[in-house]
Amino acid sequence: MRDLSSGPGRVLVFVYGVFAVAATGRSLVQLGADADKAPVAYSLSLLAAVIYLVATTCLLLGGRRSWLIAVGACTIELVGVLVVGTLSYADTALFPDKTVWSHFGQGYGFLPLVLPFVGLAWLRATRPATRHTAQRSA
Repeated sequence: MRDLSSGPGRVLVFVYGVFAVAATGRSLVQLGADADKAPVAYSLSLLAAVIYLVATTCLLLGGRRSWLIAVGACTIELVGVLVVGTLSYADTALFPDKTVWSHFGQGYGFLPLVLPFVGLAWLRATRPATRHTAQRSA
C-alpha cells in the first residue's frame, strides 16, 4: 500500500488543508455575523469544513482505518457538493449567500466539485490490501 500522503497525496493533503481552513473561517464568520440571513447554507458550509478537516487528517495519518474514514469523508463530500450545488440553483432563497458548496463551488473555482473525485481516485489507487490478497501474495 502506498502512503496516503506521499507523492500526489501531498498535494491532495495540502488542498484539503487549505479548504479546511478556508471553509472553517468563512462559515464561522458568516454564522457569527449573519446567522439569520442563511442559517442552513452557513451550517452546511461548516459541515463541509469539518469533512475537509477529517479528510486532511486521515490522509496525513494513513493506515487502513484512516483510509476507510477518508473514503467515507470524500463520499459524503461528493454527495454534499452535488446536493447543495443543485439546491442552490433550485431554491435560491435557501442559499442567498455563497458558501463553499453552493453553485457546485463556483466561488472557489469549482474545486469543491472536483476535489472529491480526485480524493476518491487517490484513495482507490492507495487502497490497502485485504487479508485475503495479502495472504495470497505471501
